Amino acid sequence: MYWYCFTWERKKLGDVAEIVGGGTPSTTKDNYWNGSINWYTPAEIGDKIFIDNSQRKITNLGLKNSSAKILPAGTMLFTSRAGIGKTAILKEEGSTNQGFQSIIPNVKLLDSYFIYSMSNILKKYGESHGAGSTFIEISGKELAKAKIFLPSLIEQKYISKIIYSIDDTIQLHERKCEELTLIKKALLQKLFPKKDVIKPEVRYKNFNDAWEQRRFKDISKLSQGLQIAISKRFTHPGDGKLFYITNEFLNPNSTVKYYIDSPTKNVIAEKTDILMTRTGNTGKVVTDVEGVYHNNFFKISYNSSKIDRWFLYYLLNSYPIQREILVRAGNSTIPDLNHNDFYGIKIYIPTIEEQIKIGTFLTKVDSLIALHQYKLKKLKQLKKFLLQNMFI
Repeated sequence: MYWYCFTWERKKLGDVAEIVGGGTPSTTKDNYWNGSINWYTPAEIGDKIFIDNSQRKITNLGLKNSSAKILPAGTMLFTSRAGIGKTAILKEEGSTNQGFQSIIPNVKLLDSYFIYSMSNILKKYGESHGAGSTFIEISGKELAKAKIFLPSLIEQKYISKIIYSIDDTIQLHERKCEELTLIKKALLQKLFPKKDVIKPEVRYKNFNDAWEQRRFKDISKLSQGLQIAISKRFTHPGDGKLFYITNEFLNPNSTVKYYIDSPTKNVIAEKTDILMTRTGNTGKVVTDVEGVYHNNFFKISYNSSKIDRWFLYYLLNSYPIQREILVRAGNSTIPDLNHNDFYGIKIYIPTIEEQIKIGTFLTKVDSLIALHQYKLKKLKQLKKFLLQNMFI
């Protein structure tokens, strides 16, 4: 590992890079379009680090008759309006519309990935120095005035290598999460029968019997949760306090957690219980959580010798059942599923042995998704720490 101790110098962005705007050829001229020159719009930027294929392309004639310009590979595209600061690096040369102020690094002074790693710094600058009445926009002249601290080019490249390795791993885990989520969606469609079909499309070996028709009233019993006034909720656990499971728990980005005193009635869920929302965002299913459940939830009790917990969990999440739940909850301002509507839903179930096979397999898929999500979270935390501490 190499360590660099040279002083970082404060420079204007315009001193180490050229700032170039874009343009749009006339859309009434057919011979300006469907050419071979990549032409990017802000809507295409933000999901990928490197880009090399635009949704629309222009011709040489379109380029000559507009203010669009050819940008070399290594240029960092920077959206300058209506969402300032979305960035990407050109893998191949291309052009943009007028929604960009693209940054072409002086290759002797500025590394492309180094300036890309400073995207958040430039975004904040653009948002604070932009102007306009209808929408905020940062001009190329103003962006060129942005002052940044730069080490030597060799140190820039070393830092870029570290950040890129993290970004590349983040994208790998994001792709894995997306792929596994699609696989899970397909499995939920194929491992459970479609409406009014007595067998699923995909079966495990040696399981050939038709699934038995039932209704939820035959296999489960509902109990409704408890409404606790906000004034009686606590945001920190304490002696005798129990976790209060509310709608906020369903939001993965929420940091809100409530705790309450032990209730007088039995509205406590254990990890093996299954909860489902009955109003608002009806049909959201959770398990593996302990605490007092809110009035917005049903607890679904079941006979574990006849119904496997995880099979029931994924059955409730399958498309035919979710569709039935939403239809029966109604289209009012606040959808609401009552006991009888839920009990009346027709379902098909296999033997307990096949249920266990299905439930176990799908939990393994979910565990893989959770693993990649955990790694993503840690990698993003590491990147945030490095960006806060490696850049002046």
